[in-house]
Amino acid sequence: METFLLLNRWLHIAAGFTGFFVAPVALAVRKGGTAHRLWGRVFFWSMLVAGSTAIVSASLQGLTFLLLTGIFSLYLAQFGYRSLQHKRMGEGQQPAFYDWASGLLGLIIFLGTVAYGVLHRPFNPVPLVFGGIGVMTTVRQLLAFRRPGAWPAGQWLRNHISGFVGSYIAAVSAFSATSLKFIPFPINFLWPTAVLVPLLIWLQRRYVPTRGSSSALAAVSVSK
Repeated sequence: METFLLLNRWLHIAAGFTGFFVAPVALAVRKGGTAHRLWGRVFFWSMLVAGSTAIVSASLQGLTFLLLTGIFSLYLAQFGYRSLQHKRMGEGQQPAFYDWASGLLGLIIFLGTVAYGVLHRPFNPVPLVFGGIGVMTTVRQLLAFRRPGAWPAGQWLRNHISGFVGSYIAAVSAFSATSLKFIPFPINFLWPTAVLVPLLIWLQRRYVPTRGSSSALAAVSVSK
């Protein structure tokens, strides 16, 4: 078991560092171009491996909070990646079973995360923040799936940015909490949210159109 945990840890570190350095590259290159798609895929798979190994380690060691953080990062990564398939949602395209299942499962987990934050003693505000963000994300997505008609202009792109940047924030938060011991709790968990959410908002305002239908977006044609 010790050997397995050690290998799992090194795989987690390798994937985490890859995602940590690749994300800024994907943000810096031309959106929708070949380089952006390439580095975006590398980031997604890095977060998938990092999140999965974190879940395995936290489960085996009984670390509930880190388990929830890993799930949070993993969900947002798949949310951002899956959003690329929603460019014509409401215009003849309907949500697939996977979309409903992942949204409902995420909602259940994030409600549990909020409950964990409320019931945990001593009081821990971090699960309330992460769980609250997760609940808002899943509820908005599920309501959007039920809403008739075309999605607002570039909604899929807004979701794409929210998912990937949110996953990056969660990963940086976990790294800060476990490695930057000189930063006191809960600041060590929450400072990445305070610093990077303004960047997320700026990216959405810069690249997401405000008029037309979701599929009309042509300036930034991100593809899988």
